[in-house]
This record gives sequence, C-alpha cells and structure tokens, in this order.
Amino acid sequence: MPVNGDGQSGIGNGAGPFSPRAGIPQAGIIDKSPLMKTMDDLSSGPGISSATRGPSTYFAEPTEHDDPSTSIRNLDLIAGADPVMQPRSPSVEFADSRREGLSTISGVFAPVALSMFSILLFMRMGFVVGQLGFLMTVLQLALSYMIVLLTVLSLCAISSNGAIEGGGVYYMISRSLGPEFGGAIGVLFFVANVFSCALYISGFTEALLNNIGNGQFPDSPTWRFIYCVLVSLILLVLCLLGAALFAKTALITFILISICYATWIFSVLFTGAFDVPIPKVNTPAYRVHSNDSDPDSPLIEDFNQTITARYTGFSFHTLAENMLTNYTMDYTTERPTDFALMFAIIFSGVTGLMAGANMSGELSRPSHSIPRGTIQAVITTFIVYICTAFLIAGTSSRNLLQNDYTVMMDTNFSKWFILVGIFSTTLFSSMSNLIGSSRVLSRLSHDRLFGFLLRPATIEVGDGNPIASVIIAWIFVVLVFLIGAMNKIAKLTSIFFLLSYMGVNVATLALELTSAPNFRPTFKFFSWHTCALGVFGTATMMLVVDASMSAIGVVSLLILIMVLHYQAPSLSSGSISQALIYHQVRKYLLLLDVRKEHVKFWRPQILLLVSRPASACPLMDFVNDLKKSGLYVIGHVRKGELNASEVVDPLHQVFPYWLSLVDYLKLKAFVELTLSENIRSGIQQLTRLSGLGAMKPNTVVIGFHEEVPTNATLQESQLLKDLRYSKIDRAAVVEYFTAGDYMPRELNGNIERLTNLDYVNILNDVIHMNKNLCISRHFHKLDKEALARGWNGGKRYIDVWPVDLQKPVETGLGFDNSSLFLLQLACILSMSSRWRVHARLRVFICVNSLQDMHRRERQLKNMLDTLRIKGESIVVPWDHVVCHFGPVNAAQPTQSRSTEQLPKAYLTAFNDMIKRYSEEAAITLLNLPLPSLDTQDNANKYLELVRLLTDSLPPTLLVYGVKSVISTSL
Repeated sequence: MPVNGDGQSGIGNGAGPFSPRAGIPQAGIIDKSPLMKTMDDLSSGPGISSATRGPSTYFAEPTEHDDPSTSIRNLDLIAGADPVMQPRSPSVEFADSRREGLSTISGVFAPVALSMFSILLFMRMGFVVGQLGFLMTVLQLALSYMIVLLTVLSLCAISSNGAIEGGGVYYMISRSLGPEFGGAIGVLFFVANVFSCALYISGFTEALLNNIGNGQFPDSPTWRFIYCVLVSLILLVLCLLGAALFAKTALITFILISICYATWIFSVLFTGAFDVPIPKVNTPAYRVHSNDSDPDSPLIEDFNQTITARYTGFSFHTLAENMLTNYTMDYTTERPTDFALMFAIIFSGVTGLMAGANMSGELSRPSHSIPRGTIQAVITTFIVYICTAFLIAGTSSRNLLQNDYTVMMDTNFSKWFILVGIFSTTLFSSMSNLIGSSRVLSRLSHDRLFGFLLRPATIEVGDGNPIASVIIAWIFVVLVFLIGAMNKIAKLTSIFFLLSYMGVNVATLALELTSAPNFRPTFKFFSWHTCALGVFGTATMMLVVDASMSAIGVVSLLILIMVLHYQAPSLSSGSISQALIYHQVRKYLLLLDVRKEHVKFWRPQILLLVSRPASACPLMDFVNDLKKSGLYVIGHVRKGELNASEVVDPLHQVFPYWLSLVDYLKLKAFVELTLSENIRSGIQQLTRLSGLGAMKPNTVVIGFHEEVPTNATLQESQLLKDLRYSKIDRAAVVEYFTAGDYMPRELNGNIERLTNLDYVNILNDVIHMNKNLCISRHFHKLDKEALARGWNGGKRYIDVWPVDLQKPVETGLGFDNSSLFLLQLACILSMSSRWRVHARLRVFICVNSLQDMHRRERQLKNMLDTLRIKGESIVVPWDHVVCHFGPVNAAQPTQSRSTEQLPKAYLTAFNDMIKRYSEEAAITLLNLPLPSLDTQDNANKYLELVRLLTDSLPPTLLVYGVKSVISTSL
C-alpha cells in the first residue's frame, strides 16, 4: 500500500483510505467484542456483582506481534470502562428481586402514606377547611392529588421498566436523562431531604416543648439546638441499624397513627356539642382595646379572659355553613389568606410520594412494589383527607376552625392521641428524609459524579447499608440546625422537591417520545399526555409556592448541570438525549428529499479518504474548516476479508479508536470503515454508501500518491489535544495508529504499495460516480499557528488558479464547472472563522501579454462581484509558460489535450510561476487535469505530470468539479 511522505491523505500517503491487512490485533486493540462480553455475562450465572464490566468494556492482550513491555495495558481505563459506572450484568438485570428485601407494605405503602399525612392531617386540616370551606377544600385536594397522581404515573412507568438499584429518584432520572441532569436533580433532592429532615425535627421539638412539661424544660435557641441534635441522634441510630428496622418503624408508626385517627373518628361520632377554648397562641383573638370606651385606643393582649368557639357535633346545618370559602387572617402570621396560599399549604403536605422510591435499593421487588405501593398510598391518603374534611366541616363552627388550628386535638376525647399522632408523623417523616437523602448520596458517590469529594460516602457494611452516607447526611442536618431560619428555607425545600418531581415527568416524557423499543414498562396507565401535564402541573406549583424561590431553584439546577457536563464521567446506561436526537434526526432525514436539491442551497458534503491518520492530521483538520456546516465523513478501507473463523468483525474492534481520534482533533465528522479484498472496491463502497438519504458525500478528497512514504507520527502533531470526554486516552490512540498495521510490509520488508494504475483508476471511479474530486498534497506543511502569525506580521493568502492546463487557449472568464467549484471551495474556506481572520483570498487569471490586462482584471473583479466572492483579483501574463505548450491545431484551437500529452516543460514553467506569485500563500488551489485511462504507462505519466505541477508548492488542493455549485440568482 502506498504511503506518502508529506502527511497528506490519499492512497499513497497518510490520509489515504487504506490499511492493507486486517484481522491482526495490535497493541491496545480490543480482543472481545461487546457481543461476546454480553454472552460471557449471560453465561456467568446469577452470582455476578453489580460491578461486572458492561458491554462497553474492552480488554487487550498482547499478540505475538506485540512487545509486552510496550503493549497498552489496562484497556478498561482506555476504553472508558469503569467497574462502578457499568450497569449490572444482564443476568442480574433480568432478575429484579432480592431474597431479603422489604415488602410493598412496609417498604413503600407505609412510608409514602406517612409522608403524605405529615402534619397536614392533624394540624392543618381545620385551618384549611375554615378558610376554604368544604367544597373548595375538596377541589384543591383533587387538584393537588391530580398533580401528584400524574407524577406517580410517571414514577410507576420508569420503575416498572427494568431493574432498579439504590438511589431512588436520582437513579431513575440519571439512567433516563443522563448523568448531568440526573446528578443535578439528585443533588437538589438530597439537599431538599436534608432541609426537610431539619424542618420536621424542629417542628417536632417545638411541639414537644409547647405541649409537654408545662414550661419546665429550659427553652432558648441554644437549648432548642441541643434538643434537635438529640432527636436527630436517635434517628441516626435507627437509620444506621438498617432498612429492615426502618421498615418495621414505618409499619408500627402507621398502625399507631391509624389508632390515633380512629380515636378522633370515635370522638366525632359520639361526642355532643360543647364550647372549645381558643388557644392562647392565637394572640389576635385575645386583643382588646386598652380603653373599652374608646374604640381608637391601642390594642393590648388580655389573656385573663377565656374565649370559646362552638363545637356542634355532626350537624348538616354546620356543614352547610362551612361549604363555601371565607378567607380571613392567619393568626400565626397575621397575614390575609387567599387561594394560592391555601393551595400551597395543601400541596406541600401531600408531596411525600418519593418515600417509597427512596428505598429502591432495599426493596425485594422494586419494579413491582414501587408502582403498587405508591398508588395504594396515594388513594388511601386522598380518601382519608376527604373524609377528614367532611367530618371537620360538619362538626366545627367556622369561628372555631378559623381560630383554633389544633381543633382535632381539642375536640378529641383525649388530646394525647392526637399529640402522639403529630409526634409520630413528624418524627417518621424526618427519619424518612434522613434515610432517603443517605440513599441518594450513596448512589451519587458510587457513580463518582463528583470524583473524590464523595468517595467517603461509598463505605458500606453488612448487606450494603451505607453507614457513611447516613452519617454525612446527618452532619448536614445538624448544620442546617446551626443555620436556623427554617421558615425561609421551607419554600426553597418545596421548590427542590418539585424540581425532582418535574424531573421524573420529564424523564418519562422523553422516554415515551423517543419510542425506544426497550421502553416497555409493565405499568401501562400513562401516556405522553399525562407526562406533559405532570411537567406543567409541577412547574405551575413552583410558581404558586414562590416565583423568586423557583428562579433560585432553576438557576441552581442549571449550574449543577453545567458543572456535571464537564466534570462527571459518562454512565454506560445511556443518555436520553441520544435517543431524542436519533428520533428527530430520523424524522427530518426522511423529509430531506434528494429530488428537491437546488444549486442555491448547495454545500460541500465531503468524504475524506484516510489511510494513515499518523500523517493526515493537518489535512483532517483542514477539511473540517472546508465543510461549511456540511457533511464530513472520514473513510478508511482495510484490505482483507471477513473470515468465518473470526468471532467478530475486526473493524468493530477498532472503531472506538477512530472516534477518539476525531474527538482529539475536535472534528465535526463521521467515521466510516469498510473491509474489502482490494482497495479500489473498498473505496467504491465508501463513495456509494457513505451518508444517509439526501446527506451523502458530493465531494471526495484523497491524498496524492507519493513516491516515498512518510515517517510522520501522531506525537508530532500539534493538533492532537487531550479531551476529557474521549473514551480512549491519548497514548492509546497514538500507539494504535502508529502500530505496524498502519505501515504494513511485504515479505521482503518493503512497504506495500498500490500501483500507479490502481490509484488513477480510483480517481476515475470517483469522477464516474459523479462526485467532485480533490487531491491534496503537501498538507504536512500546513501550520495553523504560522497562519495566525501571518507573513512578516501580515495576513497569509488563499491563492486560487482557475486555469485549464489542457486548454491554455481558453484563459478567459468563461469558467467551467471545475473552475467554479474551485472558486466555491476557496470562498467557503475564506468564510470559516480561522481563515477569515488570518488569510485573504486571491484569484489569479493568466493572460497573454498581448491582451488588455487592465480590461481582464476589471472583468475578473466584476465576475467575483457577481458571484459574491470577496477577494483580490490578479491578472498574470503567462506567455512564457504557454510557449512550452507546443503548436495548436489552427482548425480546432480550443481542442483539449490529454494530460499525458502535456509537455513537462509546460508544467514546470507553470509550477515556477505559481511558486513566484504564491510564495506567501497558506494554501493553493488548482484545477486538476482529467485523469488518464487504461494503461500503466499512462498512469505513470499522469502522476509524474501532477508531481511536476505541484512540486515545492505550499499545501495544494487540486480540484475537479462535475456539477454546478454556484448560483447567481435569488
């Protein structure tokens, strides 16, 4: 195979498409395909741990051709494999069950029900009914539960679509939307759980001091902090003992609260009417004028009096009075109430729907338990709230409801049952938040989204109890106690929870819209409509709770997404963005109709044929500038045949290296590899089949067939940069593309080469397939840094010579397709960002000295203006060149000569003229003489003449156009 010495593309140089031998693994080449690895995993039995390498993991073993001391080792790291970040082996994925896990009742139903009861059941329902009335309370409950239910449907869909590990909502979102969005939501969800835990513990401590001890306990900010820490220590111990104890606590607490609630039902049914004292904490109710005879006198608080309100027992008359709304003042804040405030209170009390999902890692059958247990809990709590609102509205006067928020406790035959219910729900909710935050933190640490920062949180004991994560979460809770200002962070906590719920809806919506075949959850009661409504509902609730806090939450989410985009390792579980992009691209590709192509919207769609990337980096980078938002495909042909004895296609193994090379060079290009028994057939395959639909290459770029192969290596390239997101490290790419497989030898030790005839036939094949052809030479001289410096401090040039060497008589301005294509490429190059700043376009036209040079220059300038090409027009006399062309047939003065008939002196003289005028050029573009046909002798002559034409020039692109590419009309 020919390999050139100038670092350019082509069959004879580094950028040619060819590697003659296949099937011999080199150092660093993968020895197991993803298919084989998957089969290995499937056959390895159920004992495989979750750290088993996934399908994207590659292994390398030295072959007999490799030096063990220089072979690339640890290909797990090279191929981006990470034992922690890989999904579990298929045998584990399919068996979504754990022999010793929590049941649906204890692991999901009880925690969700208790979290949704919260303090709303015992301490807020009287206030809500007193302000809203029964009908509006039912309406707001229905609206709140509709939003909750929409999120629950999305949660059920995701959780029933496959095996779920620990991490709850973070795990589901990160495995659906990708690590950036999932990690950002996970952090906010962790913070929300920590804040919520601190809020519940503070509320528990305050209720304890207000109702027990009659003021005998010391009460100050310091003492309250101590009480909160002591309560949190008790919760810490319970959480450290594991999920089993948490489940038992949940079940016991649920039974206890059910008993407490039953006592209130009993009191409602069997207690008659009586007067209830208004609590002294309602200071506005106890304010009187300092002078009874003067209504303008200041108000003072008189707690010596006793104010009562009527409890009627169940009465339809009382129910009728409490049917409609009657907004007054909230005596705890002394601010007026309204619809939005009451809706925020109700909704914030029923948002504990993730309590069961947080325990996904401890459930026996999470895909079964989470949907069933969550829906059962939502339905149960909704029924309980409706019944509670009905009984409160039918038994308590409006005056009592608006002035006594603890009406359930004050009307129960023993207030201690309600106190126990309040303490139990508050304490359990805080415990649920603590253990939920620890599970999210544990999964974040195992996924290494924040590197070494969360490494301590990976410590586990026993059957996977993340004790370090629990302790870290507890420390954060204590820090929140120190911060104080609980009321200020309460709204932000609600916003973070709502963002998490929105993330679940967005994840499910995205999965549904992609129509991915593997998204087939066993839970069927959802659609993209419910997901979209869930997103809209949670977003609306964020604005209802607090618009400014919502803005803070969204900004925090965006910052975390950006940080994780550059910091986080890639999860092998896939990203929904790729599925969405695929879905949309496929749809729009179908809309692209090749029959509707028009020259006005032509753009270059380039296939660059690369043989040895080690010497082709400058050319690959140059073509990236030349594509102008068009298609860019890098093609490579490996000589060989698919052997039935080989387990996997050898090109499948090397494909990641090519992708990493594209990453390192920062190219916006696709890679196409093919295997063929001969190079010519392989190039025909690439030229015909590269691209898709209407996005197919219209231009083929190939390197010149040099006589001497290059010794350039990737290490010498200034373009090869380290990129964090590349799957394979730089050293592996360098070693792979400089291995012997890309500089193959014949048996006698000489480098394998294509014949000149094969090369010329390939050029003709490209033209016959109606593709524009470009041949590159001397691109190893292309230095982007020198381009930026300019020539003696000035700009460099893009020089265009639209001269038809085979018809030197036609040197006028009637450019053919080839010359117009040449101008178009030069114009596109001059429009790219780098070249626009550091280079100027010059167009040369050659005329005989007898002609009017000024007139020709003016005509050229007018033509460039017509073509809307901004460049300098230069007219050059070349009679000293044309004189070497030989005699012209007087009968047919415009007849073209074949390339092999062109005199060497003629081409040498033209080459000397280009060198004289284009000395300061960064790149030169010339018309390519039409390749000759058939014989080896003609091919030898053709390549020799092209070599004479381009010797010692700057980086040169020889162009042959077959189609019209420029439009002069609207």
